[in-house]
Amino acid sequence: MADVVMVECPACGATNRVPTDRLRARLEPVCGKCREPLPVGKPQPVTDASFGQDVERSPLPVLVDAWAPWCGPCHMIAPVIEQLATELAGRVRVVKLNVDDNPRTAARFNLRSIPTLLVLKDGREVDRLVGVQPKQEIARRLEQAIA
Repeated sequence: MADVVMVECPACGATNRVPTDRLRARLEPVCGKCREPLPVGKPQPVTDASFGQDVERSPLPVLVDAWAPWCGPCHMIAPVIEQLATELAGRVRVVKLNVDDNPRTAARFNLRSIPTLLVLKDGREVDRLVGVQPKQEIARRLEQAIA
């Protein structure tokens, strides 16, 4: 059986099985119940309330992009994060944490500078990159977490 990623539909809440080979072929999956597009291959927002479920309990390693709307470097790195989310779909989950709107999680991880990229595996931080980083460096560090 092909590897699959379980994706919850933001529209109806249904859990969908998405084969990773379809993600690698850049096919955009839709919910089997309501037919809305599924958020696969795109960074997803997380909050203080959803962090435990969406990040710490994720079966995949997670890249957390800690950012703020007023942060220029955060906007500079955003396209790189989006590219990585697409390229590593099914292998890594990519989420965005607005530190202004979610101070509890920002304080818990002692986020003092943004952008900060956290790599979590099995709910624990395994790596951290602070500031704007080249795509190749971020990808290299993610590959270490996947291995």
